[in-house]
Amino acid sequence: MRARKAGIATLLPLAALGVSCGSADPQEVPGPAPVTSSAAAGALSIEEVAGGFEHGWDTGFLPSGEVLVPQRPGRIALVSGTTPGSTVTEVKADLSDVYARGEGGLMGLVVHPDFAETRRFTTCQTHQENGQPVDVRLVTWTLSQDGSSADRITDLLTGLPVNSSGRHSGCRPAIGPDGELLVGTGDSASAAVPQDRGSLGGKVLRIDLATGEPLPDNPFADSPDPAQQRVYSFGHRNIQGVAVRPVNGQIFAAEHGPSVDDEVNLIKAGGNYGWDPSRGGTEDSYDESVPMTDTERFPDAVSPVWTSGEITEAICGAAFVSGEQWGPLDGALAVVALKGQKMLLFTLDESGTVTEVALPPEFDDAYGRLRSVRSGPDGALYVTTSDGEDDKLLRVAPAS
Repeated sequence: MRARKAGIATLLPLAALGVSCGSADPQEVPGPAPVTSSAAAGALSIEEVAGGFEHGWDTGFLPSGEVLVPQRPGRIALVSGTTPGSTVTEVKADLSDVYARGEGGLMGLVVHPDFAETRRFTTCQTHQENGQPVDVRLVTWTLSQDGSSADRITDLLTGLPVNSSGRHSGCRPAIGPDGELLVGTGDSASAAVPQDRGSLGGKVLRIDLATGEPLPDNPFADSPDPAQQRVYSFGHRNIQGVAVRPVNGQIFAAEHGPSVDDEVNLIKAGGNYGWDPSRGGTEDSYDESVPMTDTERFPDAVSPVWTSGEITEAICGAAFVSGEQWGPLDGALAVVALKGQKMLLFTLDESGTVTEVALPPEFDDAYGRLRSVRSGPDGALYVTTSDGEDDKLLRVAPAS
């Protein structure tokens, strides 16, 4: 793999970068957490599984060992395996309605837990009609037995907000601890959306994977508004990663800040995460000078467990590391970054507080922008790059 976008190879302590880590308790002020190098936990092996993608947005692992990779322009690839030299074929699917612009297009994907019986998977995608974006929606598909094509079954959920530039389209899905569908959404760069519980934007949504309906134990299930019934948390800017912690079902989200303060958040049912570019409805423009988590306007706003501080990492996909082969990193939260072009590994205590952060040097200035990370069936992490030309699917594991 050739090196890309040189100039960021030096690793600095997070404190020097303005980064802070804090308690999962929203009443506590974030404080610094120690930084380690990956050498303390063991070196990583990074292998190229396949290439030739264009903004591979996600990965979905099939029982056969194959991997689905959605690409932003509106294509789905089927990778033959998870080892170097795996072949890539295009899945024939009617994606003609995908509006691919800016941060929107064909985005996140989840394979249904019962895929072996149903062959179903669900995508996040920007929908267009007559060349104009209408919304971001969740679409459920059935993959043919030979993997060569996919049939559209249903629009599982429609109405996630969108703008013509595609900005803040969000839409990262994950299977929840009880088999439900969690979806992190963007606020479409619309001032009132994050704090409006009647909008599906700037939220974590929690819905039935089969029907798209809200779950009866959602925090706003008693609302007469069907959109609000689906809301699990609100006050978000642009969620790009959602991960469920295997040991206890805690939900974490990776979120883009304006030009500072990218956040990792521990998601609480009914929690307000404090992003309000409308300044309490007094500002029609999208005012990005407000705090990412505005505890002055919203005293009960949930503080992040980590923030990038005064720099922009553009953190993206998130996944938990799992398996004894990872040694001290077993159970860590892996988050990848677009602008930062790195992987961050967060060690968490039982409450979800960040206690340590590792920055594996193997990713320094070598693989470009990193879009997604998922934990594979073999315990390795699978990362997609997102430079827009000959993007890669990478396998990341402890070096032997």
